[in-house]
Amino acid sequence: MYNQLSREQRYAIYLGIKENKTKTAIALQIGVSVSTVSREIRRNTNRQGHYVYQHACELAAAKRWRSCSNRRTPQWVINEALALLKLNQWSPQQISGWLLKTKGIGISHERIYQEIRRDSTGELRRHTRHKMKYRHHKYRTKSTKATNIPDRVSIHDRPAEADGTRFGDWELDLIVGKGQHSALITLTERSSNYIIMEYVPTKHPAVVADKIWKMLLPFKGEALKTITTDNGFEFAHHRTFAKKLNTKVYFTDSYSSWQKGAIENANKLIRQYFPKGTDFNLVTRQQIMNVQKKLNARPRRKLNFEIPTKVFYKLCP
Repeated sequence: MYNQLSREQRYAIYLGIKENKTKTAIALQIGVSVSTVSREIRRNTNRQGHYVYQHACELAAAKRWRSCSNRRTPQWVINEALALLKLNQWSPQQISGWLLKTKGIGISHERIYQEIRRDSTGELRRHTRHKMKYRHHKYRTKSTKATNIPDRVSIHDRPAEADGTRFGDWELDLIVGKGQHSALITLTERSSNYIIMEYVPTKHPAVVADKIWKMLLPFKGEALKTITTDNGFEFAHHRTFAKKLNTKVYFTDSYSSWQKGAIENANKLIRQYFPKGTDFNLVTRQQIMNVQKKLNARPRRKLNFEIPTKVFYKLCP
């Protein structure tokens, strides 16, 4: 330990060396082992080969500051992190980053995961996105055979600058409710991860197209450059809303949902609140807006743990 010896003991070593005492004599005088005295002299001797106790104290303090110490995380910090998990269903990484950024509280995401795994009741797991169950997927591009969408434009023809870093590129999808009788239209702006969603009573292309137009109309212009979606027949009337919004719609390859990963991730977050089998005919618009607000207040690592709402409206002209 760098603080094993006090300033007084270091001063006694210094005096012992000045008086030409042996290390054994010095060790007996200050009540430590000979090897402790030897290590102290070896570690904290200055460049001229002299042991000066003031210099030794400064070196020991510097080494102690640089050392890694496995300090126990205070219980109040753990409690605050778990409270955010239960209240907001944020991921441990988001909780860790947000606490450090906004409150200067340091706790690693792995430490939060340890608490989740340790919880024998399973309550904490229920607040995580995947319930602590993970599946690894292999992504393969398959040839696209979609013939049900007139004037379909492939994602491979999308401009290179629409890579998710430019503001104004959106991704579109549909979350289908119980019995295929209701759905949620979900949209996310790729650079900020800002999410908007609305209920539709049917998957009919005309109804879906009209709702998309109304959802994106407030952002027409610089905040709406492209839309990327899949090959679902519900988007067959894409020309209708694309023309009204003065934008372009691009379609992913078949069985390649990863090509619109932002909206797929958003949908998984939404499913925390509206699990599969939800009948959206029984969900109020206020409930949908509450979930939308909650997700847009969720800090994101890609935004340096800022919230999507703040980033989106800062960039929105």
